[in-house]
Amino acid sequence: MNGNATLGLRRDGRVAGALYLVVVLTGMFCLAYVPSQSGGMIAEAAAHAGLFRAGIAAFLAMQVAFLLLPFALYRVFADVNRGAATLMVALAAVSVPIGLVAVTHRMEALSLLETAGANAADSANAAFALCLQRYGHGLRIASLFWGLWLLPFGWLVLRSGRIPRVLGLLLVLGGAGYVAQVFGGLVPRVADSALMGYVRMPAALGEIGSCLWLLAFGARVGRGGAPQSSLS
Repeated sequence: MNGNATLGLRRDGRVAGALYLVVVLTGMFCLAYVPSQSGGMIAEAAAHAGLFRAGIAAFLAMQVAFLLLPFALYRVFADVNRGAATLMVALAAVSVPIGLVAVTHRMEALSLLETAGANAADSANAAFALCLQRYGHGLRIASLFWGLWLLPFGWLVLRSGRIPRVLGLLLVLGGAGYVAQVFGGLVPRVADSALMGYVRMPAALGEIGSCLWLLAFGARVGRGGAPQSSLS
């Protein structure tokens, strides 16, 4: 790989890292912080109405960035194995319309919040809780693909070494953890087990680590170089 191609690879990696950073930051805000603050009842959410709206906006921004991210990563890994890179893009992209449909239920909850206010009747609280429940169900389906796309992504990292291979291993383990959590959540005893709280930890470490590496250093050629013949 010549010098221009190496510089292009680093540039493409940094672009992917910047998009990944948007996904990570907005995801932490809308999927973790906002739900922990706004609660599941209208009275609780009304006290943080601005935060509730910001969570919806952050989720929409996350979906846009997550739609662009796999295409940016495709530029980094397509010459390693085009089939795996295409699968990575397809699995990630499938989750976006699912997530957008899911967030419409949270927007319905926002409408109830604005209409009913803090002194909502029991029926309004029940409708509000149902909207949040439907939103959660949509996220569960989307999270299946949030895990599946990590499998080809992690495999490409392991094969190419364009970012540290330990991150590729974490991505693969994390992708499997997402899938296990989705299907395990359908089994009562498994869903309630303490293990379910940890199965996605490798994904968090792998994704944040990959994001920061790409942002700081871009993609590298890798110790063994890229198998150019895999383009055919």
